[in-house]
Amino acid sequence: MRGKGGLMALLLVVALVTLLAVGCGGGATEPNDGGQALEVIKVASVSPLSGPQAGMGEPIKLGAQMALEEQKAEFEALGFKLELSPQDDQADPKVGVTVAQKLIADKNVLVVVGHLNSGVAIPASEVYVKDNLCQVSPANTATAITDRELPIVNRIVARDDAQGPAGADFATNDLGAKKVFVIHDKTTYGQGVADEFKKQVEANGVQVVGYEGITAGESDFSAVLNAVAAAKPDVVYFGGMYPEGSLLAKQMKEKDIAAKFIGPDGMYDPKVIEIAGEAAIGVYCTSVAGDVTLTEVGRAWADRYQAKFGQAPGSFAAYGYDATNVALEAIKQAIAANGGEKPSRLQVTEVARAIQDFKGVATDVTFNVRGDNKDAKVFIYEFTEMKFPAPIVKEIVAGDYLK
Repeated sequence: MRGKGGLMALLLVVALVTLLAVGCGGGATEPNDGGQALEVIKVASVSPLSGPQAGMGEPIKLGAQMALEEQKAEFEALGFKLELSPQDDQADPKVGVTVAQKLIADKNVLVVVGHLNSGVAIPASEVYVKDNLCQVSPANTATAITDRELPIVNRIVARDDAQGPAGADFATNDLGAKKVFVIHDKTTYGQGVADEFKKQVEANGVQVVGYEGITAGESDFSAVLNAVAAAKPDVVYFGGMYPEGSLLAKQMKEKDIAAKFIGPDGMYDPKVIEIAGEAAIGVYCTSVAGDVTLTEVGRAWADRYQAKFGQAPGSFAAYGYDATNVALEAIKQAIAANGGEKPSRLQVTEVARAIQDFKGVATDVTFNVRGDNKDAKVFIYEFTEMKFPAPIVKEIVAGDYLK
């Protein structure tokens, strides 16, 4: 038998070997099917996977998962094991920061695909930037996302200063609005897009007869809707997410308020039909997310998604897929530029910002110097029946509104 001293020495050696294998710099390796040691590269998807906004967050994760699985073999040929690290930020800024700190500590994570909510993405990005961890957002629209000019932050969708004005021009020119009432949910995203709508609609000569905030999580909007009824607007604009927006539309119908209802992309979700019921019919939504099934390539992708996950893709599933493929393209280019070796986070960040003419399923991607996508668009949908997706009634190039 081995004595205690010999046993302790053996355990110490094993511990040291384990630490060296994991490595402080994140050089973890795993064998492939042929027994070859592969360095691990992780891409994190971060979105709400629980709570009331999981219906929008889960498809982002699934789109990211689909993209990674399709490229695993290619990365193995390069000598790397590709892994997805899905994270639940619960649509909560504090949770988002905690997740960001966790991802920063895992040196195998080279890119973050996320978040859904701008109010979560902004504080989280302040953590990512501390260690040059690249972020490619499939959904964030607040102007502050890229106006801070952080080198790590990129997005593939349009900004609120395109989405809000596009909705305002639609209300003015297509719906003939003379008076509008603006409601928002007091969040970075909701109030931000509502303010952009308000600014543009006032510039169009339309009278804003009300501007009120509600609190996310509320369910009884009698007070604000009584004010709406008294003001008799032609259009009610809501800046916020579908849980509250759907209830607003439903309660407007119950109060016989005849105004047209417009919401932003946070309102464009199948749950609107489930929550609002018949009141969903006639609701308009601007969205930075297009309907991928309108193209042959998009339909083929949607069929693969349906077959894989047993559900139709949500609004941002294809954008999660495209954002992940942009991230993987940046990593591959960084590997090539690094002589086939695993790149640093800084190398990936620098390559990602330089992405040009990337062809995605939902959108083409060319980043400008701030990380905004020059090819992004804004779409306007109308729920004409109890079906999702709703038909697109107008398509607008987001660049038309960008300065």
